[in-house]
Formats: sequence, structure tokens, C-alpha cells
Amino acid sequence: MSDELIITVNGKPHVVQAEPDTPLLYVLRNELGLYGPQFGCGGESCGACTVLVGMKPVRSCHLPVSEIGRSPITTLEGLIEDGELYPVQRAFIDEQAMQCGYCINGMIMTAAALLWKNPHPSNAQIRSALDENLCRCGAHLRIMRAVKRAEQLMAEGKS
Repeated sequence: MSDELIITVNGKPHVVQAEPDTPLLYVLRNELGLYGPQFGCGGESCGACTVLVGMKPVRSCHLPVSEIGRSPITTLEGLIEDGELYPVQRAFIDEQAMQCGYCINGMIMTAAALLWKNPHPSNAQIRSALDENLCRCGAHLRIMRAVKRAEQLMAEGKS
């Protein structure tokens, strides 16, 4: 029997029916129809399922929905405000920082969290933050450029 849980996703409360140990990823995709977070490895190793819990990037493929409590969840879709892409999203598009695009959810969510915490990260800090997000296409240099561009857009007040 599923439990009725209330979670806040992208600024809105949602009543969901899920077993307490159901991974958050499945609730987001299957119950709420949010497809930004991807199922990648299923073992918290690739980052495709990354969402923000509070302002911290977490892997949603293993995080039980019951452990969310009252912490707000932000998905890739939740970064968009008033129909405008968030600067990190815009920068990834501008820099063509993807090939297949499968890793991009995790890269964008992790980069957004990094830039909120540290608005002017060094290249080493960017690499460190993104280190556990896997990209098999080899778009790493474009991803680095996208994070630096997002930093500029945010500094210009385009957030």
C-alpha cells in the first residue's frame, strides 16, 4: 500500500502516492511527468538524475522520497522562470555544451548549485564540482565554457 506524501517540487506542493522507499526519480518522472532528471546508471554514479534538494545537488535515483521531508526540490524544469531559461541553461545552449544530451541535466543542475554557492569559481572548482557527472560524448571543454558563460550572464543580472 502506497503512502500519501506531500513534496514541494519547483515551488509547488504535490500530493504523491508512493512507497516510502521509492526513489525520488521515479516519483518525479512517473507521477509528476518531469523528464529533466534522467535514469542513467541507477547507482548514483553518473549524475543524469541530479536534482536540487534545497540548494544541494543530489542523485534522485536512490534517494527515497520519504527522506525529502519539507526540503524543496528543483528539477531542470524548475530553473525556468516566467518562460525564460535560467542563465546556466541558456549558456549550455549558447556553447553547444552537449552532444547526446543525456548528461546535461546533471551538469546543469550541478553547475547551478555551484554558481549559487560560489558566483566566481575557478576552473579547478568547476572541474571538481562536475567531476562525478559523467559525459561519454566528450563535451567537457564546451561544458566548462558554458559554466564560465553562465557565470558572466549571472553577473550581468540575467538570472
